[in-house]
Amino acid sequence: MSPTPHLQVKNLTMAYADTVIQQNLNFSVNHGEIFIIMGGSGCGKSTLLRHLIGLMEPATGEILIGGADIWTSSAKERSRMISRTGVLYQSGALFSSMTLGENIALPLSEYSSLNKEQIAKVVSYKLSLVGLSGFEDYYPSEISGGMRKRAGLARAMALDPDILFIDEPSAGLDPVSSRLLDRLILELRDSLGTTVIMVTHELESIFSVGDTAIFLDTDEKTMIASGPPRSLLAESTDSRVRNFLARAG
Repeated sequence: MSPTPHLQVKNLTMAYADTVIQQNLNFSVNHGEIFIIMGGSGCGKSTLLRHLIGLMEPATGEILIGGADIWTSSAKERSRMISRTGVLYQSGALFSSMTLGENIALPLSEYSSLNKEQIAKVVSYKLSLVGLSGFEDYYPSEISGGMRKRAGLARAMALDPDILFIDEPSAGLDPVSSRLLDRLILELRDSLGTTVIMVTHELESIFSVGDTAIFLDTDEKTMIASGPPRSLLAESTDSRVRNFLARAG
């Protein structure tokens, strides 16, 4: 008997009022996998992410975490499921008036029973995981964009989530910082066993970290390909998928 997928989407349709964004989406994400959501601009990648993290309710269909539908579960159970996830937004979404340490401590203060001394230790540990040991007292404005992304990743990992959602991690970063962040995501997955679901259009990220990918098409408003990125590039019979994966950056 095969294990239950960590996250599963069944017959999902996403819409704003009467405008369908994507329809008939079906895919599974396995435990410990780095799963890529890709496609051209405006295809609905970030909208899909908002559905998966529980911010938007499907027009139709199911989103299951560990076999349980997050929208038909009780409010208490849905809250529990969502609390086991972390999110890294495009901007890093750090509070500018708080130090890095205070940013990372915030979810720990809100959602854990740790005391101040224990929280401080966790904050230091999370910052060390992302290569920012000793930066607890720095404000977001005092560090580079790449460092802010890493600090955002530390905050997303603060509560040891089972699933980490990442929206366009390379947005606004230079190539070197982007590669460092990709390497960090791989290291965190390998060391902590976290399942990662990542929205990106960056080819280097898609090929260097992705185990499995799906391609959302703007015109058909549905998923037209799924599989390992390099296999899709080599074997897909759909020119839209091949052209996307073979473009020059």
